[in-house]
Amino acid sequence: MDSAKSIQLTVLGGGGEVGANCFQLSINGQHLLLDSGTHPKKDGLGALPDFSLLRRAPEVLLVTHGHQDHCGSIPYLMRQYPGITAHATHPTVRVVDRMLHNSVSVMGLLARERGVADYPLYEHEDVDYAMQRFEGHDFEEPFKLPLSTPVTATFRRAGHVLGAASILLKAPGHTIYYTGDICETAQELIDGFSPLDPSVKVDTLIIEATHGANAHAGVHHYQDEIYRMGEDINVVLEQGGAVLIPSFALGRTQEVLNFMARLQEEGRIPQVPIYASGLGRAVYELYDKYFEYLKPGAVLRPLDDFDRIGNVWKPGVVKKLISEPCIIVATSGMMLENTPSAMIAEEMVQSTHHGIFFVGYLDHETLGYKLLHSSPGDELLFGLENARVPVSLTNIKRFSFSGHAPRETLRGVIEHIKPKNIIFVHGDRPAIDWMKEHTGAGYNAYAPDIGQSITLEA
Repeated sequence: MDSAKSIQLTVLGGGGEVGANCFQLSINGQHLLLDSGTHPKKDGLGALPDFSLLRRAPEVLLVTHGHQDHCGSIPYLMRQYPGITAHATHPTVRVVDRMLHNSVSVMGLLARERGVADYPLYEHEDVDYAMQRFEGHDFEEPFKLPLSTPVTATFRRAGHVLGAASILLKAPGHTIYYTGDICETAQELIDGFSPLDPSVKVDTLIIEATHGANAHAGVHHYQDEIYRMGEDINVVLEQGGAVLIPSFALGRTQEVLNFMARLQEEGRIPQVPIYASGLGRAVYELYDKYFEYLKPGAVLRPLDDFDRIGNVWKPGVVKKLISEPCIIVATSGMMLENTPSAMIAEEMVQSTHHGIFFVGYLDHETLGYKLLHSSPGDELLFGLENARVPVSLTNIKRFSFSGHAPRETLRGVIEHIKPKNIIFVHGDRPAIDWMKEHTGAGYNAYAPDIGQSITLEA
């Protein structure tokens, strides 16, 4: 049996950034990839991981969950290397299918609207081929990877979203644990992550660092934040306004819809219509299909309880939508230009009686971040071919429902596992540097950039 005490990790994406996550592990000349995403702030070929760093075809791909920054480049990868087999949890396989087909449609739209010459990066038939290469697995179900060196993989509950997993890899002489995106909070529908048993000796830990630079992440209790948000929603609805909640299609949309419905059932907010946009509704169906993967006791309301938003690009639709008190849960969560949330916000910000409440991560360069930090009179661009709109609305807030663990939880994960090597990924440079400086002492700690390779000894 070949020993794998020495392995190599190469960062193709996700080093010093949140996006295009893709990490190659080389074990005795065999290559496997952890995730294969795209970058949410980049277009065309620039949104991909740096696949030029691959010197040969990887044998296998392991996918933690279905967010685009972890799965968005899979069809492109498999078109280059068609022999790869891919593995994920059963729900993630189906979520990835939905997300990737939606990506083809979005890229086609951006090719027309923005003139992005590289788009689409792949077609629907490429997605279909990629999905044929997937194998689904249950949590805590060890399986052997198709490598000449015997390597066993196990998906463990990561919290975060439906089907999200951390990955435990056991090779001869070397054990690797990749957290993916982890969340310790018991959310409305998804339970928190499952810590490793202390008896499991981990040599190399690859850990996310999303909130490394955020001292305030995690300070609000999840249920307290729901009720605090409900109070602010009440104020808007009572003055005849509409509430817009920009939300990620996978995870946050399903959570928000259900705790909004619960607040109505508890009499904490009025019985006004609750609207949901297209992709969020499609993913909602998968939450229903894989109900057994939700947390024990979760109450998933029927999708028919929530109304459809309609075509927000059609003249007059948004004005009619917000003419009466209502709650609108719309993508994208960071309010990128030309998305449903941006098109609705463009109309809402011209009045003063509405409310826009963000519930997730906002990159500093996104429209959502700019709107959250805007002042009356600031002019913002909501549609790429539209004129800038002056902002009159002041009731724009952010509530803390992050699906990522705060840095003190990440510190606890490290202290619990006590690995020999730590690689900090999935965070901007300040976040990763904070994590390395404040949690890496006593370990071989690395904060690699894209393109960097690290040799790791057990």
